Amino acid sequence: MSSNMSMSTGGAEARPPTTSAGATPATTPADTTPATTSADANPSTVIRVVIADDQPMVRQGIAMLLGAEADMEVVGEAGDGAEAIRMVDRHRPDLVLMDVRMPGMDGIEATRRLIQERTDDPDQITKVLVLTTFDEDAALYGTLRAGASGYMLKHAAPTELIDAIRRVAGGDAWIDPVVAPKVLDTLREMASANPEGRPSLDMLTPRELDVLSELSDGATNSQLSKRMVLSEATVKTHISRMLMKTGCHDRAQLVALAYRSGHVQP
Repeated sequence: MSSNMSMSTGGAEARPPTTSAGATPATTPADTTPATTSADANPSTVIRVVIADDQPMVRQGIAMLLGAEADMEVVGEAGDGAEAIRMVDRHRPDLVLMDVRMPGMDGIEATRRLIQERTDDPDQITKVLVLTTFDEDAALYGTLRAGASGYMLKHAAPTELIDAIRRVAGGDAWIDPVVAPKVLDTLREMASANPEGRPSLDMLTPRELDVLSELSDGATNSQLSKRMVLSEATVKTHISRMLMKTGCHDRAQLVALAYRSGHVQP
């Protein structure tokens, strides 16, 4: 698979949970920038992150972990989805680490609003990497449909989280290997339930369908960027998300799917 549209599933070895199950839910999320962020990091390459989780101990632990990386900076923390959206509006981060189950607005709804309702400037849409303890089908399906670029379980090793953040921030999609089979199963179920017998593109957003139409014409990432007035990084992100949602391995399969589904006519 080309590096321009890769979908990583990370390392396959599961790790024991590193978070406290008894952490007290947040009442007033903090807007923080950890003092451990490297002062020597190049501002043009620093990945700016907002952490959204209802457990303060989890947020603080992740903030300390990311603060030790020269190319990462935590610019805000949130205890629910609504606060995460406010943090994104305030700080314009590159990525949100989003928990699924939070009081008030959950992570799935917050992701949907951040990805699908921000159409004023497509290049400024913040990427979402879901980080959760749940691997149930509803959470996985809801996350993918909402437009997240990655799904990761909290039992993963710290090094895997760092790698996933860098990949998603760079435009790739990332699926935890523990739930990767469920992604394929979900896609198969959707296809078998399609009464017309055609592959379903229901999980793609209108913008992704626009990119797919242009992609089916044989356009390169550079050409797509010019035609759609998007940065190449944003084009790459759209393609990676489509690969993740459809289970395709490369852009050739995406194009074939576009024709088989009837989205594009020969």
